[in-house]
Amino acid sequence: MNFQRSSGILLHPSSLPSKFGIGDFGPNAYKFVDFLEKSGQHLWQILPLGPTSFGDSPYQSFSTFAGNTLFISPEVLCQKGYLEERDVELAPIFSCKKTDYGNAIPFKRGLFEKAHRRFQKKAFTADQVAFQKFCEKNSFWLEDYALFASLKDYFIAERQEAGFSNEFFAFEEKTAKKLSKNLQKDYYFGAVWSTWPEELVNREYGALEKWKRKLTTAIDRYKFLQFEFFSQWEALKQYANEKNIKIIGDVPIFVAYDSADTWANPKNYYIDEKGFPTVVAGVPPDYFSETGQLWGNPLYRWEEQEKTGYKWWIDRIRCTLNMVDILRIDHFRGFESYWAVPFGDRDATKGEWRKGPAEKLFKAVEKELGNLPIIAEDLGIITDDVRELRKKLGFPGMRILHFAFNDDSKNDYLPHNYEPNTVVYTGTHDNDTTIGWYTNGTEHEKDYVRRYMNISGDDIAWDMIRLAMSSSAVFAIFPIQDMLRLDGSHRMNIPSTSNSNWQFRFELSQLNEDDANGLRYLSELFNRIPEIKETVEQKDVSEEIEEEVVAVNKKEKSIKRPKRRR
Repeated sequence: MNFQRSSGILLHPSSLPSKFGIGDFGPNAYKFVDFLEKSGQHLWQILPLGPTSFGDSPYQSFSTFAGNTLFISPEVLCQKGYLEERDVELAPIFSCKKTDYGNAIPFKRGLFEKAHRRFQKKAFTADQVAFQKFCEKNSFWLEDYALFASLKDYFIAERQEAGFSNEFFAFEEKTAKKLSKNLQKDYYFGAVWSTWPEELVNREYGALEKWKRKLTTAIDRYKFLQFEFFSQWEALKQYANEKNIKIIGDVPIFVAYDSADTWANPKNYYIDEKGFPTVVAGVPPDYFSETGQLWGNPLYRWEEQEKTGYKWWIDRIRCTLNMVDILRIDHFRGFESYWAVPFGDRDATKGEWRKGPAEKLFKAVEKELGNLPIIAEDLGIITDDVRELRKKLGFPGMRILHFAFNDDSKNDYLPHNYEPNTVVYTGTHDNDTTIGWYTNGTEHEKDYVRRYMNISGDDIAWDMIRLAMSSSAVFAIFPIQDMLRLDGSHRMNIPSTSNSNWQFRFELSQLNEDDANGLRYLSELFNRIPEIKETVEQKDVSEEIEEEVVAVNKKEKSIKRPKRRR
């Protein structure tokens, strides 16, 4: 893709200011977009937007196609008439500094049930017509997801009420060789799909129809919430695009084990006849962890994907590109070869490298969808084969400034070694904040940083932003924590840990005039204000309108007018 030189901020919507315990697509999201425009930033990079499971990671989602309904704004629901003002005013007091999943989930669930009931009463409205069209267009994933989510809710509630029943002890005995004691509890009481009745695990037609009838209301509610999620997100994205701000989305290479994707199509993954993985994803020991990272995602049977012409991947990328302008493919190196770890291992040290689909997948997607606006996340152990694949496909790679300063002037992460087809970050969601990184660095490393940039180190976060901006990389992106000069206590995620991650939030008052002016100054100084160009899509739409007008005029002229009676 011919990207324009620009810069922007990395921020997951969960971190946006909101009084409902988690960021959403409400008024403050629009104010953040206004800040991006004011500060001369033309990129907003988000993380995956899917519904999160245990651990709250957006990289472990119940569906690769569905949206996280916690991002639905109660205020927007009020504007649409699906909630009353008092419903929103009665919200409990949530922390504005951290995402409070534990309390936000039940509160919003109650609001959503009210909103759904009111929506159902608005029969034959434009919204109802739009809802039906949405369901029809997305039926290829929505039907499975709505049933999957409804079944999980049903079995979670049932098992919580029953406690340690005979059914649990039977499951414990059956899975003793596969799961640890803690995982047995997590699987059973979390209603992982492999713990459901056998006829549901095997997706027997009669059982599916029976449960669809039993859970009709819940299924319809999940469909409505997906409709509302996409409606609110599309409005926000359009607002950003009108201000010449592009959204960079995120496609994780793998799907979560406990997801509608694996339940609906287990043959696409290394999953046995009982519904359990045989090998799972991870990465070997690296910068982030001495024992590697054990992600636990089931691995693809790529030969099955190839038989269909990679249809599932084509659908996945098409749907994501309907939501965003540019895709970041997470763990790009896994398409060349991936690290396979035996299911049940406690860390990722004993895995093995296996070959991925490489160029075949992307050529199939390109043939169907055209030129792909993709950024390749090529971090970690990168071989010559991975580098060659990325360059052959023309995707820009990533460079992280935190990895640059090991006193080697040939380090690929140092800006003077970049090729223009690169995206530079001060850090990512997996890194410490720049202040935290610098504070905890070695004296030798900090000395190299100061000498390289000719700085004192007193304003390291903005010094690194300036360094990223001044580089030859086509995109320069920085987490909002760096713009706000926040220390390591505000980082988003610590890889290979499960406590206190994905909770960072900021307050609207932290977005100030000085920072906006400072960012705009840097963007102008380093030529990162892109020109506004008419997109192909906009051109196509305008041409279609002109053609319709011409057609209507011709039709009107061809209509024989009845003669007047005298």
